[in-house]
Amino acid sequence: MAKKSGKKHRAKEPGDTAAPPARMKTKPYEKEMRRLHGELVALQEWVKATGARICIVFEGRDTAGKGGTIKRITERVSPRVFRIVALPAPSDREKSQMFLQRYVPHFPAAGEVVIFDRSWYNRAGVERVMGFCTPEQTANFLEVIPSVEKQMVDSGIILIKYWLEVGPDEQTRRLESRINDPRKIWKLSDMDLLSYSRWFDYSRARDDMLRETDTSWAPWFVAHTDDKKRGRLNIISHMLGQVPYEPLPGKAVKLPKRQKASGYRDPNRRLNLIPTPF
Repeated sequence: MAKKSGKKHRAKEPGDTAAPPARMKTKPYEKEMRRLHGELVALQEWVKATGARICIVFEGRDTAGKGGTIKRITERVSPRVFRIVALPAPSDREKSQMFLQRYVPHFPAAGEVVIFDRSWYNRAGVERVMGFCTPEQTANFLEVIPSVEKQMVDSGIILIKYWLEVGPDEQTRRLESRINDPRKIWKLSDMDLLSYSRWFDYSRARDDMLRETDTSWAPWFVAHTDDKKRGRLNIISHMLGQVPYEPLPGKAVKLPKRQKASGYRDPNRRLNLIPTPF
């Protein structure tokens, strides 16, 4: 396939890592996360005030921590500004449409940050590996999508793409923890089990995807997430650095006085109170 202009060529592959540092402790993690949450609120207010449009794509290995990272990004901000898109498998009608068609309506409008928990890149990953599309469809997608993303960026959307990478041993540990934990078993799908056996098929699909769709206007950023805490902090701090936001001046806030009772009395009606075992 011919090289596309604007491509970046990285000498280092996603699986190449130096010796990892010790796993991050909870206390410093929560301290830094608190600071980043404040920055995310500042970003939110800037997005609302300026009408900015931000689209963040999360892709990666199964169990790499996409959902947990997205949860930490959004837990202190407004769902009216930060919107999560996690589309289910396409319906029969959607399968008959142009592939990208069902994603376009979810692109951000003014004053929105849209986070895709998996995205149109399903075609280059799970659909390719599991045989849900033909090799020709995958090749066509990889050829076309850089120009689509160029149109997104040219229209004013800030597009940020993350690939989360986890090692095989850590993936095994996380999947086994899902099997043995009733709080997590819902996360384990039949597709996860099928995907687990095809590690190197996914590696090849990842390599092709990064090579063909890593452009100067929409580069891929790779995050190693064997240590979830470090991974989340690294991703959020990096994401904030990709947006040219400025904290808005703080408002002086003072609580108003409450109104007077003006004759109101408690109705003294029997209420159905919940039990209080705690």
